[in-house]
Amino acid sequence: MDQVSAFTHYFFTVKKLVATKRYDLVFASSSRLFTAYLGYRIAKNMRAPLYLDIRDIFTDTLNDVISNKGVKALLLPILRMIERKVFRYATHINLISGGFEPYFKKYETAVYSHYTNGIDEEFVHDEDYSTLLSPDPITITYAGNIGEGQGLHKIIPEVAKQLGKGYLFRIIGDGGAKVLLETAIHEQQLSNVVLEKPVKRDALIEIYKRSHFLFMHLNDYAAFEKVLPSKLFELGAFPRPVIAGVNGYARSFIKQHVPNSIVFNPTDAKELVKKLESYSYELPHRNEFINQFNRKQINKEMAQSIASYL
Repeated sequence: MDQVSAFTHYFFTVKKLVATKRYDLVFASSSRLFTAYLGYRIAKNMRAPLYLDIRDIFTDTLNDVISNKGVKALLLPILRMIERKVFRYATHINLISGGFEPYFKKYETAVYSHYTNGIDEEFVHDEDYSTLLSPDPITITYAGNIGEGQGLHKIIPEVAKQLGKGYLFRIIGDGGAKVLLETAIHEQQLSNVVLEKPVKRDALIEIYKRSHFLFMHLNDYAAFEKVLPSKLFELGAFPRPVIAGVNGYARSFIKQHVPNSIVFNPTDAKELVKKLESYSYELPHRNEFINQFNRKQINKEMAQSIASYL
């Protein structure tokens, strides 16, 4: 409800600010459908082309995340109607994940592109900082949102319990499901999981340097099998093995582009523990991955694509 309130204020404030303007092109980058809808409303009113950058399939995600059948029956038909209006109007649609392609086949009028997320230079390092790694405990770091979408409460407490004191989970971030994670840690009396507040990027990099593994996880929802998390580009560029609990497109992407990674089925603690205990530790240098997904180059190509409509 907080997000609904905040976006409603944002929506009408933007509409007010642009009411007296004229635009040649409207660009909207949207993980939630209503940012795209805002772009659609402005573009349609001005009869301007609409260029969409799609980072998530909102209706697909809600269908999985919302458990209340009554709420689903009320919301989803409305959201799908809005979705159809927006995507049928769009001149160009960029999909950051190849896993979105099957869903968008029904919207045939737009031109499609696949400019993904990219790697920021701050995470690219020639040195591997191996001297900063302490032999005990083995530190596994997660940094990011702690929400239902990440499902950390479904995996970290159980894995930490099975691995024992030789491993330390360092969880940095905040979010709506943090209380669930805190509760699970408390109930199982775990001393090898620490929760920390979000930090700035330079401090985060220093934490990464002292971590043996970098961790990411998506909850076991079918909608997440289509996504390609931006966090993957950050972790994959850094000279540390990546542990990823993902399925679908993200899983195949990691296997193709991010060597020296441990991939397991989301929420499957037994599988992760088994793979960790049999893993032969080495530090990666993913130069091919870094060169292919350099953010500056991707941004340059996407900018040229946007400018072609002017």
